Amino acid sequence: MTNLESFVVFAQLASTLYMTGVIWFVQIVHYPLMAEVGWGEFSRYAVQHRRLTTWAVAPAMLIEAGSAVGLIYVCPRTVPIGYAWVGVGLVFVIWISTAALQVPLHGKLSAGRSTKLVRRLVLTNWVRTIAWTLRSAIVLAVASHAGA
Repeated sequence: MTNLESFVVFAQLASTLYMTGVIWFVQIVHYPLMAEVGWGEFSRYAVQHRRLTTWAVAPAMLIEAGSAVGLIYVCPRTVPIGYAWVGVGLVFVIWISTAALQVPLHGKLSAGRSTKLVRRLVLTNWVRTIAWTLRSAIVLAVASHAGA
């Protein structure tokens, strides 16, 4: 593997595994606990949640997206190119879900607590949870095929 190929494979592996851990924590612990935040504190909590979460996930999501696309261009010859394309497809699913479902729900929740919206957030977040879990399997396979 070239240095560039190694860098792309490692960046993808690290960012995807990080985000998979984050999303499972969010799915099982964090989002369900939103229903326990008091009515009077919820709006402030939701605004702070959005602000702070951005710092925790945006860098990894950008690295993941960039390295997923990069793998198409610098895919090690021992890695089936289909892995790269499926990986990009899953990144697309994650970003569309985030933009079309989770971000608007967080925006609505910033206006005030809604048990219905929290339930919808937990339910729709399964799209990202499953997609990131599948991405983890793919990037582990990529790393294995690449000899990383």
